[in-house]
Amino acid sequence: MIFHALSDPTRRAMLSLLASGERTVGELAAPFSMSLAAASKHIKVLERAGMVRRFVHGRTHTCALDVAPLRDGAAWMRYYEQFWNERIDALEAALEADDLEKEEQ
Repeated sequence: MIFHALSDPTRRAMLSLLASGERTVGELAAPFSMSLAAASKHIKVLERAGMVRRFVHGRTHTCALDVAPLRDGAAWMRYYEQFWNERIDALEAALEADDLEKEEQ
């Protein structure tokens, strides 16, 4: 869910806005020339991923960033970054060994 939510540039921009503090749905929609309904759909995706919490005060919907899922996603990516770096290093060593063997022939 996290990476699906982050795949859209509008949702990433909304998260950037929320990084500096709470925003209403209208404030989140304003930079994108979109309806409140369209903004709300994007926010629902972020909510389902656990990255945004929405509070309702009367008719005003206010959103806040929750960074815990982002930390989990970053930890997952760090693990696989290390995994692939090790595999690439092993491939590089194998290719260098192969080059040396060819030079010796």
